[in-house]
Amino acid sequence: MLSEQMRKRGFDLDCIHGDMATGERKARMADFRSGRTRVLISTDMLARGIDVQQVQLVINFELPIQRENYIHRIGRSARYGRKGASINLVSEREFRAQEEIEAFYATKVRELPLNLDIY
Repeated sequence: MLSEQMRKRGFDLDCIHGDMATGERKARMADFRSGRTRVLISTDMLARGIDVQQVQLVINFELPIQRENYIHRIGRSARYGRKGASINLVSEREFRAQEEIEAFYATKVRELPLNLDIY
Protein backbone atom coordinates (compact mmCIF):
# COMPACT_ATOMS: atom_id res chain seq x y z
CA MET A 1 0.00 0.00 0.00
CA LEU A 2 2.75 2.48 0.91
CA SER A 3 4.76 1.88 -2.25
CA GLU A 4 1.63 2.13 -4.42
CA GLN A 5 0.63 5.43 -2.86
CA MET A 6 4.12 6.87 -3.19
CA ARG A 7 4.40 5.81 -6.84
CA LYS A 8 1.06 7.53 -7.55
CA ARG A 9 2.64 10.71 -6.19
CA GLY A 10 5.66 10.41 -8.49
CA PHE A 11 8.26 8.79 -6.26
CA ASP A 12 10.76 6.51 -7.98
CA LEU A 13 11.09 3.50 -5.67
CA ASP A 14 10.87 -0.22 -5.35
CA CYS A 15 9.54 -2.57 -2.69
CA ILE A 16 10.41 -6.02 -1.42
CA HIS A 17 8.48 -8.48 0.74
CA GLY A 18 8.25 -12.14 1.62
CA ASP A 19 5.39 -12.95 -0.74
CA MET A 20 7.64 -12.32 -3.77
CA ALA A 21 9.42 -15.03 -5.68
CA THR A 22 13.05 -15.43 -4.61
CA GLY A 23 14.33 -14.38 -8.03
CA GLU A 24 12.33 -11.15 -7.95
CA ARG A 25 13.59 -10.32 -4.44
CA LYS A 26 17.19 -10.96 -5.54
CA ALA A 27 16.78 -8.75 -8.60
CA ARG A 28 15.33 -5.89 -6.54
CA MET A 29 18.12 -6.21 -3.96
CA ALA A 30 20.70 -6.15 -6.76
CA ASP A 31 19.13 -2.95 -8.09
CA PHE A 32 19.23 -1.42 -4.59
CA ARG A 33 22.83 -2.47 -3.92
CA SER A 34 23.99 -1.06 -7.26
CA GLY A 35 22.18 2.24 -6.75
CA ARG A 36 19.75 1.75 -9.66
CA THR A 37 17.01 1.84 -7.01
CA ARG A 38 17.60 4.57 -4.44
CA VAL A 39 14.48 4.04 -2.31
CA LEU A 40 13.48 0.56 -1.17
CA ILE A 41 10.39 -0.11 0.90
CA SER A 42 10.60 -3.35 2.84
CA THR A 43 8.82 -5.41 5.42
CA ASP A 44 10.74 -6.77 8.42
CA MET A 45 12.07 -9.37 6.00
CA LEU A 46 15.10 -7.09 5.49
CA ALA A 47 15.51 -6.11 9.12
CA ARG A 48 18.39 -8.56 9.41
CA GLY A 49 21.01 -10.00 7.15
CA ILE A 50 21.49 -7.35 4.49
CA ASP A 51 24.61 -5.29 4.25
CA VAL A 52 24.32 -2.38 1.85
CA GLN A 53 26.99 0.29 2.23
CA GLN A 54 25.19 3.31 0.81
CA VAL A 55 22.09 3.35 3.06
CA GLN A 56 21.98 6.75 4.75
CA LEU A 57 18.42 6.90 5.97
CA VAL A 58 15.93 4.38 7.34
CA ILE A 59 12.34 5.48 7.82
CA ASN A 60 10.10 3.30 9.96
CA PHE A 61 6.60 3.72 8.55
CA GLU A 62 5.43 1.42 11.32
CA LEU A 63 7.39 0.31 14.35
CA PRO A 64 8.40 -3.35 14.39
CA ILE A 65 6.15 -5.76 16.23
CA GLN A 66 9.18 -7.29 17.94
CA ARG A 67 11.19 -4.51 19.60
CA GLU A 68 14.40 -6.52 19.09
CA ASN A 69 14.03 -5.89 15.34
CA TYR A 70 14.24 -2.13 15.85
CA ILE A 71 18.02 -2.05 16.19
CA HIS A 72 18.39 -4.29 13.16
CA ARG A 73 16.17 -2.03 11.09
CA ILE A 74 17.91 1.21 11.94
CA GLY A 75 21.29 -0.51 11.77
CA ARG A 76 20.92 -0.60 7.98
CA SER A 77 22.18 3.00 7.98
CA ALA A 78 25.49 4.36 9.24
CA ARG A 79 27.61 1.43 8.12
CA TYR A 80 31.34 1.38 7.46
CA GLY A 81 32.04 4.54 9.47
CA ARG A 82 29.50 6.60 7.53
CA LYS A 83 26.85 8.80 9.07
CA GLY A 84 23.26 7.72 8.93
CA ALA A 85 19.89 8.51 10.41
CA SER A 86 16.58 6.90 11.17
CA ILE A 87 13.13 8.43 11.44
CA ASN A 88 10.13 6.81 13.11
CA LEU A 89 6.68 7.80 11.91
CA VAL A 90 4.73 7.06 15.09
CA SER A 91 0.95 7.03 15.25
CA GLU A 92 -0.97 7.53 18.47
CA ARG A 93 -1.48 3.79 18.76
CA GLU A 94 2.30 3.28 18.60
CA PHE A 95 3.34 5.71 21.36
CA ARG A 96 3.48 2.87 23.89
CA ALA A 97 5.59 0.73 21.54
CA GLN A 98 7.98 3.68 21.07
CA GLU A 99 8.33 4.00 24.86
CA GLU A 100 9.00 0.25 25.14
CA ILE A 101 11.73 0.48 22.50
CA GLU A 102 13.32 3.41 24.32
CA ALA A 103 13.24 1.52 27.63
CA PHE A 104 14.55 -1.70 26.06
CA TYR A 105 17.53 0.08 24.45
CA ALA A 106 17.99 2.58 27.32
CA THR A 107 17.78 5.54 24.97
CA LYS A 108 15.52 8.44 24.08
CA VAL A 109 14.39 8.88 20.51
CA ARG A 110 14.27 12.62 19.93
CA GLU A 111 11.43 14.35 18.14
CA LEU A 112 12.32 15.57 14.68
CA PRO A 113 12.99 19.33 14.85
CA LEU A 114 10.72 21.66 12.84
CA ASN A 115 13.78 23.24 11.23
CA LEU A 116 15.43 20.15 9.82
CA ASP A 117 18.87 20.80 8.34
CA ILE A 118 20.40 17.42 7.54
CA TYR A 119 23.16 18.64 5.25
